[in-house]
Amino acid sequence: METLSPQVSISLIKSSISSLLGTKKLPIDRNEWEGYFDESGHLVKSKDFISSNILDRGLDPSVRPEAWKFLTGYYPWRSSWDERLTVDGMRRKSYDDLCRMYEKIQPLLETEHRGFMQARSFINSDLQRLYTRDLRGNAMVDKKQLEKILLLSYVCNVKAEYQQGFHEMLLLFQLLVEKEHEIYWLFQFFLQKTEHGCVIHIGVGKNILMLKAVIAFMDPLFAKYLDGRGSRVVQSLFPWFCLYFQRVFKSFDDVWRLWESALQPPALIILRALPWERGALAEVFLTGKPCRNFQVFVAYTMLQMVRDHILREAMSGDDILMVCNSLIDLDADELISEACSMYEHLMKYEDKIPGELKEFFT
Repeated sequence: METLSPQVSISLIKSSISSLLGTKKLPIDRNEWEGYFDESGHLVKSKDFISSNILDRGLDPSVRPEAWKFLTGYYPWRSSWDERLTVDGMRRKSYDDLCRMYEKIQPLLETEHRGFMQARSFINSDLQRLYTRDLRGNAMVDKKQLEKILLLSYVCNVKAEYQQGFHEMLLLFQLLVEKEHEIYWLFQFFLQKTEHGCVIHIGVGKNILMLKAVIAFMDPLFAKYLDGRGSRVVQSLFPWFCLYFQRVFKSFDDVWRLWESALQPPALIILRALPWERGALAEVFLTGKPCRNFQVFVAYTMLQMVRDHILREAMSGDDILMVCNSLIDLDADELISEACSMYEHLMKYEDKIPGELKEFFT
């Protein structure tokens, strides 16, 4: 029988108490996180166990920088402390090699590559608008570092290149970890893990098509109404996907919280207790029915928040877009919970789900 450490036991007790009181579950803190590893740094819990807890409860800020290295694939889950030190050294060396390569070809890019100069212009323009100080006036952002990493990403990641708004996404990685090579690789691994779903010419268009398909399948009345307001109503929601909903939350912590859900293994999705069931200790797991592209259910859930208002007011296309853009200061835990519930509802009709939808989410 597995024996829990005192720290883990205390964390579980606190989590149970918070659930019984109807409050948010406490995130995984430093003591609990360290209890997931033995003295050599190997996992003593399964990857699925840890991932399910992260999705269900979130991460304490003190844990997030290290945990994200596992979630993104920066570190292998099956590794020791020493092996992770080796991996980090390899990542640093690879980044330094890329930087040296970039320095050598930069003059050629500036004179012969029109796309590079255009990308640099966009990056500089975006960074100029980026707020760089905290409430006390202290410098919060290293713009030079952001520019360097974004340009390097443009040159090395030919699939994603540069997209206006990437500077806002990269900022969260700069605030998450300290070392430059960690910022670069976490950003690259995040794009890969999310299948470049935020890139306009790769994943955004597909997300929009699947969002329309989900609306048509789950809410035909609303789908018919939206179609009657013009074919571009749903397409106009593309900024949600381009920034992975970064602008709809109260804080960076909420953004990280949602992004963590996007980094979970596709073989596991947790359905958190519904608002009226939060006193229950039981959690519903969906195993064996993976849910890729969870961001589409997040978008569908947000649309459902304003659905009745849209229909009641018989809104036009422009008004619909305006009310959707007014969805700000959302709570990530509540949004994830509701989106998981939407996914559960869809799975009740699994035998009737169109093949394209089923393939997209599994």
